[in-house]
Amino acid sequence: MGTDPAPDPWEVARHWPVEQRVEITASDGTVWTGRVMPPHRLTGERVLVLKLDSGYNVGVRIEPGTRLRALPAEPRPDRPAPVPSGSASPISGPIVALLTTGGTIASRVDYATGGVRPVRTAAEILGFYPKLEREGPVRIVPVLDRLSENITPEDWVRIAHEVVRAFGEGARGVVIAHGTDTMGYTAAALGFLLVDLPGPVVLVGAQRSPDRPSSDGPENLAAAVGVARTAPLGEVVVLMHADLSDHRFAIHRGSRVRKMHSTRRDAFRSRNIPPLGYWTEGQLELTGPVRPPRPGLPRVDGGLDPGAGALLWLYPGLTPERAAAACEGLRGVILAGTGLGHASEVHLPWIRAALARGMVVGMTTQCLEGRVDPYVYSTGRELVDAGVLYLEDMLPEAAYAKLLWALGQSRDPAEVRRRLLADRCGELDGRRRPEESP
Repeated sequence: MGTDPAPDPWEVARHWPVEQRVEITASDGTVWTGRVMPPHRLTGERVLVLKLDSGYNVGVRIEPGTRLRALPAEPRPDRPAPVPSGSASPISGPIVALLTTGGTIASRVDYATGGVRPVRTAAEILGFYPKLEREGPVRIVPVLDRLSENITPEDWVRIAHEVVRAFGEGARGVVIAHGTDTMGYTAAALGFLLVDLPGPVVLVGAQRSPDRPSSDGPENLAAAVGVARTAPLGEVVVLMHADLSDHRFAIHRGSRVRKMHSTRRDAFRSRNIPPLGYWTEGQLELTGPVRPPRPGLPRVDGGLDPGAGALLWLYPGLTPERAAAACEGLRGVILAGTGLGHASEVHLPWIRAALARGMVVGMTTQCLEGRVDPYVYSTGRELVDAGVLYLEDMLPEAAYAKLLWALGQSRDPAEVRRRLLADRCGELDGRRRPEESP
């Protein structure tokens, strides 16, 4: 009389409920212990997704020889601690307003998709960051709940008004939790929109979501709150890790910073100037000239005209027809040229025609350091003679945000040009350094 074959362990594993704590022993003796997570669209066949006790996720293939054991539930170290609604801050002190806009720093893993989703409530934020109010009160203001690639110029204006409101309600400084991908654009735009700041406006992000054990969010946010509460700054800055150490953070001028790496936590770097300073283990060090706080309340200086301007990257093979079509109907465009601010000579006719119609054309460089100069090569001379504005050492993303602001202030091309060429928030330095001499 034969015996029944052993049941397929996959038929057992795939019916385990989400959050079931289990132990899985592979045929080679490897043991995995953790909680069952929902599969997502990239999960392979016969693969069970576990959140290990360390907090990391792993996919375990369930083969016929795999041994399975269900375990009793244990406390969840990664679950946000409950936060009483409306609880008083643990200590008194200067108020910091934390404006949340979404992004990885204010997101958690969505296991149905394998990606992250924004968190939407103050309780969730304080649950992920329970030590946020250790040094003083933090007022959390949800503004947006989207990833940074979905942020628009209209959102920049909305955030600017929320900053003004936060200072009007007594904040000593403002922190903006923002996705890192477009944080440089938002920081530059806020620098042009906001004037007479009485304290710091600190944009901060994270490269990993707060429910991952490798998250850089808690340290970044704590440092940003510390700078907002104590720094004698009256300008918009970006704060992120300065290097791969745990406790050193760079303070970058908002109009001078760029994301330089897709995943490293020290992805942000100041361009053409050094960082304004550092926050190291709770201590502030300002290393360069900064804009001091102004007495009174700030204001939003006008608006933007997003439909009237664009940023056009010049690349080999870009036809003049395609470039001209991209600029059709615009009042201004920023060109990101090669090298010292070069454009292929095939683009000269449409650029001249656009300038003759009254369009404002600004030139920046795709290079990561340095400034544009039209007087080295013949094409640059022809462009500047036609009326193209060479914007010194301004970053393309800062120049684009500034163009939208300038277009929002005036319909007079001469006035728009004047505003583009005038330094407003440290974005432009016309002084040539010795190493930049032709």
